[in-house]
Amino acid sequence: MLLTTVIVGAFFLGVYYEKYYHFKATSSSRENIEFSLLEEIIEKLEKKYPKPLDYQKMIYGAASGLVESLGDPYTVFFPPEESKAFEEEISGKFEGVGMEIGIKDDILTVITPLEGTPAQRAGLRAGDKILKINNTSTIGMSLSEAVKLIRGPKGTKVSLTISREGWESPKEFIIVRDIIQLPVLKWEFKKIPNSEELVAYIKIFQFSENLTPEFGKVALKILKSPAKKIILDLRNNPGGLLTEAQNIAGWFLKKGDIVTIEDFEGKKSPKKYKAEGNSLFLNYPTVILINKGSASGAEILAAALRENRGVKLIGENSFGKGTVQEPIALPKGASLKVTVAKWLTPKGENIDGVGLKPDYFVEMTDEDFKAGRDPQLEKALEILRDL
Repeated sequence: MLLTTVIVGAFFLGVYYEKYYHFKATSSSRENIEFSLLEEIIEKLEKKYPKPLDYQKMIYGAASGLVESLGDPYTVFFPPEESKAFEEEISGKFEGVGMEIGIKDDILTVITPLEGTPAQRAGLRAGDKILKINNTSTIGMSLSEAVKLIRGPKGTKVSLTISREGWESPKEFIIVRDIIQLPVLKWEFKKIPNSEELVAYIKIFQFSENLTPEFGKVALKILKSPAKKIILDLRNNPGGLLTEAQNIAGWFLKKGDIVTIEDFEGKKSPKKYKAEGNSLFLNYPTVILINKGSASGAEILAAALRENRGVKLIGENSFGKGTVQEPIALPKGASLKVTVAKWLTPKGENIDGVGLKPDYFVEMTDEDFKAGRDPQLEKALEILRDL
């Protein structure tokens, strides 16, 4: 299951076509739907429109419109070219600016600029509102439309008009696109201030398919080290694969602890995802860093450790993406990413649109960034000193 939103850099139909445009309704629930309207539109266009019709393009357009009518920004139809780009993004390498975007409060929003990317180097921040793309207003724009405008080949430029909390007026950012190679994690030892005690600091950038083995390598090194406390940094982590979040939780929770609950809203019984790992970090005092860019899988892991172990969250309110998407392959290379459920915390809380509230609210200001300060990390070390 996918828990991602949309990474900018690239991007079933429930009806069946015979020849060019003959529809068949295959479900009794659709018997009274006017599928014939689409057939009639195509017939009228064939008679009246002066230029040749591209039937395949029209079908893809109809599919996109059908999916967008649901009003769910995370359910998206991808024509073949965009489908290929989306697969490249999931694999962790693509061309673009390197940021995750979503729709929050009906506004196109930066969930997170990814580590070491043009978006991050340009100074974009989690929570930034994208008002214009190349002078085109984003009001009413879908995620797929935004991706088409922002993505592009290495060396080309895109203009983003950004609004940020605390600014008097929007600012324009000119970003040069590049090849984006997404990192998985980084780690190091840190000392607690005024002490020789070591803490293992682990930053997880995303829950991609190769996270589990990479985390395992790091974990073995930590287990052999003097460090007996852990900081999990999930800031600006936009999510990824549910199974990866579950795998990481297995290092910190007892086997059988609930990691998350997949709620299908009555279509079928809820599914509980449980910790299945080795629990080797179960007795390690741990704190977690979150911010506005912590979404989806990052929120699942943070909530699971807080509700099962009382692990404290430090930083800012998380993004609040509580839905699960499933990719579906379609003929001729097209695909569909469809919302199939919402996920709940182990205690049954729905955080969609709300996010996780930290136990210790610590803001990271523009001045902190410019000065190279990290008050959230400093707070984490302070709390661990007494654990």
